[in-house]
Amino acid sequence: MADADSPSAESLLETPLATLHRALGARMVPFAGYAMPVQYPSGILAEHNWTREKAGLFDVSHMGQAFLEGPDHATTARALEALTPGDFLGLAPGRIRYTLLTTAEGGGIIDDLMVTRPADAADGTLFLVVNAARKAIDYAHIAANLPEGVTLRPIEDRALLALQGPLAAAVLARHVPGAETMGFMTAADTAFDGIPVAISRSGYTGEDGYEISVAATEAEAVARALLAAEEVKPIGLGARDSLRLEAGLCLYGHDIDEATSPAEADLGFAVSKRRRAEGGFPGAGRIIAEFADGPARLRVGIQPEGRAPAREGTEIRDASGTLVGLVTSGGFGPTAGGPVAMGYVAGDAAAPGTPLTLSVRGKDLAARVVPLPFVPHRYFRKNAS
Repeated sequence: MADADSPSAESLLETPLATLHRALGARMVPFAGYAMPVQYPSGILAEHNWTREKAGLFDVSHMGQAFLEGPDHATTARALEALTPGDFLGLAPGRIRYTLLTTAEGGGIIDDLMVTRPADAADGTLFLVVNAARKAIDYAHIAANLPEGVTLRPIEDRALLALQGPLAAAVLARHVPGAETMGFMTAADTAFDGIPVAISRSGYTGEDGYEISVAATEAEAVARALLAAEEVKPIGLGARDSLRLEAGLCLYGHDIDEATSPAEADLGFAVSKRRRAEGGFPGAGRIIAEFADGPARLRVGIQPEGRAPAREGTEIRDASGTLVGLVTSGGFGPTAGGPVAMGYVAGDAAAPGTPLTLSVRGKDLAARVVPLPFVPHRYFRKNAS
C-alpha cells in the first residue's frame, strides 16, 4: 500500500464500492488519488480487533491490476525477471510471488507487487497487483522495458476485495466451495455464488485471508454477501495500517522507496537463490553485494517503552546519543498492547535487544530493537511454496 495524498474532492477517483462505503457510514479520505474509507462508525480500534478475532472486509480496488502477456511462460517470465529479482521461470501455475521492481542505478525499490501465474489462463500470462499510488509509474516503467512480443495490459474494469482474519476461510467457503483448502500464496479462477472471480490466499494483515478480484459491476453483490455474515465487518484504511504495522509489513513511500534497497529493507525472501547467483536484474551489483556483506543500515522493529507512540520521522539515537536512524512507521499496536514502530538504523545498532533513544515531542524515550513481526503471522501454510 502506498502514500496518501490530498487532491481536491472533485478530482478524486472512486472505487466500485464507494456508494456502499457511504451507506455503511464510512468516513472517506483522500488516498492515492481515491476517496477511500478510513474508518466506519465502530472506530479503528474495534475494526482492528475484529479483524484479529473474526473477519474483516477491505476494499483495495484502488490497487492496480494488470496482465503481462507473452507467447509462452518462459518468455513472459524472463521479461519480468529482467525488471525484478524474483524467480518467475520456476513459478508454478496457481502460485503467487511477492517481488520488487528495482532501479538500474542503485537497486532501489520502485514498487513492491504481487505476481500470480494463473492456473487456468493462457500459458504466458502473469497477473500483477501493484500499489495504487505507483501504478502509473509501474505501468510506464514495465511497458518501456518489455521485449518484443510481451505486452502489459492494465485491467480497469475490476474491483479488488480483501477478506482477512481467522474466520475468513469459513466465511468464504460458503460462497466458494474449496476455498478453505487453498494454500497460502496460491490462487484460483473460480466462482462466488455463480459470479466469476479470481481469488488468492494472501493479504496484508498477517492474518489468514483472501483477495478477491471481481468485475466492477459485481463487486457490491460480492461485498454485501460477505457482509451479511455475522463474522464479517467492513474495515477501513486506519485499521489496515495498524494491522500491517503489527505484522511488520512495509508500506511503500514510508518503509521502502527508490532510495531503499531490498537488503536494507530486510526483504531477502524476495530475491531468489538463483537470481542472487545469476544476477541480471536492475541494481544486481549493489543488491547482491549487500546480501553478502550486510547493508550499512537495516529496517528493524522498535519497541518504545511506556505508552507514547513514535511516529514517522522520529529520530533514533544509540546509547551514546549518536543519531543512527529514523522511524518510518509507528503507532499504537492494539494486539501488541502498546506502541510499536519500524525504522532504519545503522548496521551496528540493528541487533535485537540493542537499546535506543527516541526523540518524541521533545522528550527522549527509551526503546529497544526487537524482532519482527510484533504479532505472529497466522497464514495458512498448507501446500505453501
